[in-house]
Amino acid sequence: MSSIIQVENLTKRYGGKRGIDQVSFEVAEGEVFGFLGPNGAGKTTTIRLLMALLHADSGSARIAGLDCWDKTIEIKRLIGYVPGEPSLDRNLTGGQILEYFANLRGGVDRAYLKKLIERMDLDTSRKFRQYSTGNKRKVVLIQAFMHRPRVLILDEPTSGLDPLNQQEFDSMVKEARDEGRTVFLSSHVLSEVEKTCTRVGIIREGRLVKLGGIHELMDIKRYEITIAFAKPVPADAFAKLEGVVEVEPLSNGSAVRIAIQGAADAVIKEAAQYPVVSLTSYEPSLEDIFLRYYERDDTAPIPSGPAGHLTMNGEEAARV
Repeated sequence: MSSIIQVENLTKRYGGKRGIDQVSFEVAEGEVFGFLGPNGAGKTTTIRLLMALLHADSGSARIAGLDCWDKTIEIKRLIGYVPGEPSLDRNLTGGQILEYFANLRGGVDRAYLKKLIERMDLDTSRKFRQYSTGNKRKVVLIQAFMHRPRVLILDEPTSGLDPLNQQEFDSMVKEARDEGRTVFLSSHVLSEVEKTCTRVGIIREGRLVKLGGIHELMDIKRYEITIAFAKPVPADAFAKLEGVVEVEPLSNGSAVRIAIQGAADAVIKEAAQYPVVSLTSYEPSLEDIFLRYYERDDTAPIPSGPAGHLTMNGEEAARV
């Protein structure tokens, strides 16, 4: 399958501050690609370079074989874009904004636009300034999808959406994929990309540190279970169980917080031997995972997947 997005050694700095450094990756046509990283890692900078909203210091970026800076007008005809922080005319209604973008595109399928509005449950009669954060996000999502673009570039697209609208968004992405269109989606939430993406790149401190299939996220993904008991229990009973990464006693031993990587079966069976009062499960954001995973040893390299999915030289490995 041919690549529709090609990024090679892309570098951008903001004076003496970090931007991104020699980022390289390719996205195949028809692929849903997740671009992951904690806040401030360089996701939005990369996307703004792809959209020619910033000029790279060095390196190259191409979409559909076209240089992102030199051929930005031609490229924008192919793209549906959701910015991380949308800025639209506050005094226009949602409907007027969508009408403006439809005309800018030279017209769109009105029946499809109406369907998107209904699916996202958007009241188009209200002014943009009157919208909640979630409804503002709906407007920019609809304008990105409404012309059925060949490539969708989405920066934190579900920020502010309620769970029902998040599910609808997932369906829209899957439909675009099934139609052979490409989706480049940035996020700092692992569960979000697991639902839709087939491959991911992880960026940290401006450098791409991992590139591979969605299944390879399991080597950094973990979640937490907090179990409260009617009486104190030995925390050590959980420490050696399969998949357990960390155990923290709470409430003078009457509760434990357990970090798990993999299946929770062994933990649940062990907990069943004691009188359980409550059990809660929490999946940290990618931000939390990076902070906890790397705080133990900043010099340890990020676990790599199969050969060819991750390339780092000695200096890069030391930094991550």
